[in-house]
Amino acid sequence: MKIKEITSYLESFAPLALQENYDNSGLLIGNYETEVTGILITLDVLEEIVVEAKKKGANLIIAHHPIIFTGLKKLNGKNYIERTIIDAIKNDIAIYAIHTNIDNMLDGVNGKIAQKLGLQNTKILDTKTNHLLKLVYFVPIEQAEITRKAVFEAGAGQIGKYDMCSYNVQGKGSFRAGEGTDPFVGKKGELHYEDETRVEVILPKSLLINVIKSLVESHPYEEVAYDIYSLENDFSGAGSGIIGDLNNEISEIEFLAILKKLFNANGIRYTKLLNKPIKKVAVCGGSGSFLLQNAISKQADIFISSDFKYHQFFDAENKILIADIGHFESEQFTKELIYELLIKKFPKFAVHFTEVNTNPINYL
Repeated sequence: MKIKEITSYLESFAPLALQENYDNSGLLIGNYETEVTGILITLDVLEEIVVEAKKKGANLIIAHHPIIFTGLKKLNGKNYIERTIIDAIKNDIAIYAIHTNIDNMLDGVNGKIAQKLGLQNTKILDTKTNHLLKLVYFVPIEQAEITRKAVFEAGAGQIGKYDMCSYNVQGKGSFRAGEGTDPFVGKKGELHYEDETRVEVILPKSLLINVIKSLVESHPYEEVAYDIYSLENDFSGAGSGIIGDLNNEISEIEFLAILKKLFNANGIRYTKLLNKPIKKVAVCGGSGSFLLQNAISKQADIFISSDFKYHQFFDAENKILIADIGHFESEQFTKELIYELLIKKFPKFAVHFTEVNTNPINYL
């Protein structure tokens, strides 16, 4: 199995188009055509991770955090980033990062946290905008069902938890086939009118190429007439953070104790207790302070994330309880998520969890 087969599958779940503009997800080191001998999953890539991958016979490291964030002008080993890259290249070990693109999926990093917490009725806390398109195409009435099935299978027509969504209206199309054509209906050089169906479907931008390919391959016409429109609708399937409900209300102190145990947190920084039960929970793995106002506006009782600065705790303003559980702690289940994705698709392949604790923070 080649690297490109694995990365294509991961990107079908978490498209690179959904990563934030500051991010650097994707294949950072290596060749897509390389045969994979084994995979090592980690949150961070350090020199010790490369050594571990070599010992385990894994020539592909899949990490959550990219080892390369900014441009590299030299590779002379002056810091851990350069040394890690040099070691990976010397040992023919590829490095792939799946970062904010998997953060931004409903069933991604935050979805995994929500699952661990037992949250119900989960929704994206801050949905993506300008990531949806509308595809409109025209097809002979009798072939409409064939093309609809094709674009649905390619991922179009998903609205929230509904799929196979389309709008269809019948009309009459006209065309005249020129020289060198082989028209499906009508004759060369003659104006032809055909009863057609206008089909409208919504799709994420990341699926556009595959959807158009499926449309063209399933369509009977030599030249397929279609239009693509940009939409400003929120994309409910992608965005930052998750919000959901606990099955039963629980006191603040009890819930903080659950968090500490579940996330194996050495300490939790939190704001003033509000003396009200916890029911609606907002979460964001990693640095999520930018979502605080979203959590407040959606009336969450608690916001679980990390990397809050001192003055940002004041922004809770007694409207919400903030629980900062630590960056590493909040993202630790990402390894499990990636493992489950890979094993589901490649059940007989050698996939390993790292045994190295890459958390750079210690507590006294």
